[in-house]
Amino acid sequence: MTRDEEAVRHAVERMARIFSDWGLPPMAARVLFTMMAAEERTLTAAELGDRLGVSPAAISGAVRLLTQMHLVVREPVPGSRRDVYRLPDDAWYELTLAKMPIFRQITDEATAAVEAVGGDDTTAGANLARMRDYFAFVERGLPRLLAEWRER
Repeated sequence: MTRDEEAVRHAVERMARIFSDWGLPPMAARVLFTMMAAEERTLTAAELGDRLGVSPAAISGAVRLLTQMHLVVREPVPGSRRDVYRLPDDAWYELTLAKMPIFRQITDEATAAVEAVGGDDTTAGANLARMRDYFAFVERGLPRLLAEWRER
């Protein structure tokens, strides 16, 4: 099968739009999916900028955020002032694992909010209780799901 660069560009933009709609800044989403669609293991900011038609400076904030999210790893180039960026081997697993504590925090805060609005017999309480119950369900199920993924 032959690589279709035009189709790759469209796929990158569509995936970036989905993640941008989900809350990831648009440039970070574009950088992430450009890296995912690359055959090279590492890319420089200049290479990313060339592929996206933006300056390396525009790439800077995106890779900083992606690095903080553990979706991209920054590595120095020996003997150079440049860095290269690569995707970690199991980024989605690591990201999910790192974010698991937020489910407990949401559950705890929603429980307090249910009490604050007068209990789950109220309209507001019922709304908040559904959210609490959903995140408690996800929190309980994620460890099994992550273990299953790890075994794969």
